[in-house]
Amino acid sequence: MHGPASSGWLLVALCAATGAYCLLRMRSTVEEQRRTAGGEALMGFGMAAMAVPAVALAPPRWAWAAYAAVFGAAALRALWAARSGTHHLHHLAGTFAMVYMAAVMASGAHSGVPALTGALLMYFTAYVLWTGARLVPLAVAGHPGGVRAGGVRATGWGDRLELARACRLSMGIGMLAMLLTL
Repeated sequence: MHGPASSGWLLVALCAATGAYCLLRMRSTVEEQRRTAGGEALMGFGMAAMAVPAVALAPPRWAWAAYAAVFGAAALRALWAARSGTHHLHHLAGTFAMVYMAAVMASGAHSGVPALTGALLMYFTAYVLWTGARLVPLAVAGHPGGVRAGGVRATGWGDRLELARACRLSMGIGMLAMLLTL
């Protein structure tokens, strides 16, 4: 993507760390959480790869077409999964945004369609604000792991809702940063 190299590397680190955490979340005992974590790991690592500053590595045009194909397949999977619940629509929006950014980069253009970029920026801004607001009450009122009062065992760290939301929040912020450089 275009933009300053230092912020690009910070974005790479954020997205790669988020992708790595999502891989660890795939060890959950809950099937839906494993499936969701797998899609989020793909997004995290894909965003990290796409965010590598162009001064460090300028991928050939075919690489951007490959990104578009991979995320196009992920978008079809998210569309198929959306039949069972609307929570998959965010994954569809994210994969669509990745396809859009990869297609713009593959075309050699340095900017996308302003109206589409603006719509994606508005969506991800709203998503980041909404996710951040939902995260705050959990951090204040939640029990951070271990045994709760009454001897009830808390869920494993990979199944903690506030960590999954923090993961989604950081990917939403990363998506905003990538869209701003488009």
